[in-house]
Amino acid sequence: MALYLIGDVQGCNSALQRLLDKISFSPSRDTLFLLGDLVNRGPDSAGVLRRLMGYGAAAQCLLGNHDLHLLAVAHGGRKPGRKDTLQDILEAPDRQAMLDWLRWQRMAILEQVAGHEVLMVHAGVLPSWTATQTMALAKEVESVLRSPALGGFLQQMYGNQPDHWDETLTGTDRLRVIVNALTRLRFCTPTGHMDYAVTGGVDAAPPGYLPWFEVPERQTSGVMLAFGHWSTLGWLGRPDVLSLDTGCVWGGALSALQLESVNGQLQQALVQVQCQQAQKPG
Repeated sequence: MALYLIGDVQGCNSALQRLLDKISFSPSRDTLFLLGDLVNRGPDSAGVLRRLMGYGAAAQCLLGNHDLHLLAVAHGGRKPGRKDTLQDILEAPDRQAMLDWLRWQRMAILEQVAGHEVLMVHAGVLPSWTATQTMALAKEVESVLRSPALGGFLQQMYGNQPDHWDETLTGTDRLRVIVNALTRLRFCTPTGHMDYAVTGGVDAAPPGYLPWFEVPERQTSGVMLAFGHWSTLGWLGRPDVLSLDTGCVWGGALSALQLESVNGQLQQALVQVQCQQAQKPG
């Protein structure tokens, strides 16, 4: 049995097939954890969703900003973007089955591997959140996504304010901060104020801001954190931080990190396949 973390696929189904072939993936034996942005910008988003749906419990998936965007477009809460490649889902005869499946995917996953806690999110975790709190807040969003309130929530999900967490937040403001942190975060201040404008690498941090995982004394410092979303950061394999968006859709690579217990120790092995460029950055 093997466990693999996989970065942003973004509709690149052929690259995903090649990656799974390379790791000899078997859904009866292995488990995939996909870190969000399953769809959009690549050429075959519908193929990605159908594949993952077919794997059942062997594919554990997070929702990224592009996946939420698909739900918002499908429910009339957002207009399609100029670079979107979602029509193969939106016009498919099995459209509803794919959208319903997507609603039941996760906003955060906490897994025990070889005695280590691994917290998986699409983008980031605010410095004041513990792993337990992150999971509880993720469940608040998941509950709305799976409820009759979905359409109304998607109408109000977008926005940059509030830009920081406050436990007293309620309603749409509360859910928006949770979604923005888990699916959009790159840089924040030590007090957890988020920036959404800068998409460059770690050296592009605005004055007073840090990569979210570099904030001193963040409450998840004792947990291994795995995320995608940040293609300009690329692969980062620290003992406490795993960044796995390696820019497949831009012509980079699609990455899978194998985590396994060997004699009680957590071992890592990175596997990558090169990707054909589907979109130009910018």
